[in-house]
Amino acid sequence: MAASKVSKKLHSMAIDFLSNRRNANNIADIIALLESNESNIQPCFLALEVIFVEVLKRREMYQEQTTTAMVAADAESQYKAWLRECYEDVWGKLLAVISNSLKISAQAQAFSTAMKLIAMEGQNPLEPLKKEEHYFPSHRLRALLMVLLSSGRNSAPLLARLQEFSSYPDVLSNVWKQLFPIAIGLQRSGQRPDENFIRNFLDLIDKFPLPKPGRGERGEDHDLTDNLLCGQQGHNGYILNMDHMRKAVNKVWGCVMHWNHTPATQRMLLVVLLERVLPFLDKPLLLTDYLMDSLDSGGAVSLLALQGIFTLIQNHNLEYPNIFSKLYSMFEPEIFHTKFKARLFYLSDMFLSSSHLPENIVAAFAKRLARLSLVAPPEDIHIILMFIGNLILRHPGLKLLIDNPNRENVPEDPFVMEERDPSKSRAMESSLWELYSLQSHVLPGVGTAANFIYNPLPSVEWDLSQILEENSDDIFEREMKKKLKEIALTFDRPQTLSLPQHERVSQFWQLV
Repeated sequence: MAASKVSKKLHSMAIDFLSNRRNANNIADIIALLESNESNIQPCFLALEVIFVEVLKRREMYQEQTTTAMVAADAESQYKAWLRECYEDVWGKLLAVISNSLKISAQAQAFSTAMKLIAMEGQNPLEPLKKEEHYFPSHRLRALLMVLLSSGRNSAPLLARLQEFSSYPDVLSNVWKQLFPIAIGLQRSGQRPDENFIRNFLDLIDKFPLPKPGRGERGEDHDLTDNLLCGQQGHNGYILNMDHMRKAVNKVWGCVMHWNHTPATQRMLLVVLLERVLPFLDKPLLLTDYLMDSLDSGGAVSLLALQGIFTLIQNHNLEYPNIFSKLYSMFEPEIFHTKFKARLFYLSDMFLSSSHLPENIVAAFAKRLARLSLVAPPEDIHIILMFIGNLILRHPGLKLLIDNPNRENVPEDPFVMEERDPSKSRAMESSLWELYSLQSHVLPGVGTAANFIYNPLPSVEWDLSQILEENSDDIFEREMKKKLKEIALTFDRPQTLSLPQHERVSQFWQLV
């Protein structure tokens, strides 16, 4: 049967069910068709959505708290109990499709139906409420979140769909409330979340909005809103408690930090921490030990940890005496092939911005950068040259590295490249001979940039942030737009299809 005919038939069965209770078996037939044929998942869920949205509106599953004997004796109560069993069965099918289906379209339909049922159940609770409290079916949301996070595949498309519902304050608040029980439940049960679970969890934290920081007094930590997913009639508004949300964020992050991370998830965790979560933590200095340990991991993880340490030093008065040795050891040839190399240059420029640093330490950085420029890509050489120029501007004593009178009399460079302590590298005894070598670079632009050592230094430092925003593609396109001189390939303009004039072959042969 064609898909359109199946949809029409299922929709007709749903309408018949809602119009007359004699067609009550239609709902069982739809569920049976859902179990027997996976190709009918979408039309079956659409039909079940039509049924239960209307059933919830009519409050046909609503039950007062009664005894079991009264329920058994009442036919109406039995019907309601049967509808509830079907409703729970449908929820189980929705979660199973979201978790196991290979079709993204089927997962998307199951997720859409689940959110509509959550909204309708929140507006029409199945049981009586206490006073006039705002009701949100949190147990439904927790089950849905567990399925999204525990899926064996990347749940990014569905998490993006869930992000669309973050504009509803009740959804936003309840998602953060449910993340902590999920995280602490895994921790208490002794289960170790796998890499895919951690990726989905961090992706959800990255996508979902966070409470606004700095709201001031406790009385200002509440927002009154009417834009709710589960808004019941008779309520004047929903109080969104920002203070409770911030506490939930701190609890969730405390659990995530203690999971066993792979290098990939650790890198993702640091990105989410730095770009999203750090401003909302109550005690960010507790991250110090974790960030210090991450500095020794190497690669992008070390760079991200360095940025976190810089934030703690700048905003939270963290004192770390060996930070320059750690920073110095990160400048290796491999750094030019990482995604976050721009962060290293930016952070290094910030760390070395003080003019009160010892000159021997700054000289070690300048010398190490100059040595790395010999193996760096062309676009990075320009950044290194400007970085060295800025260091010389801040510390005029480093001009000795350019005009060292003993530069030509030293049999070998006294600089110790393998030394990890910048104060012991003997950089002040050396010179920046690498910059003279770059003047003979195969690319004229690099050679021209290296000529700055012959010219008076500018009075204002170069703006590295603007240069770091460019990438190699920008540099390539800029070079392509330059006007080049036309180079003549022949001396004589060709007159015929034969060989040029004064060729010996043309004296004996002629093209007809």
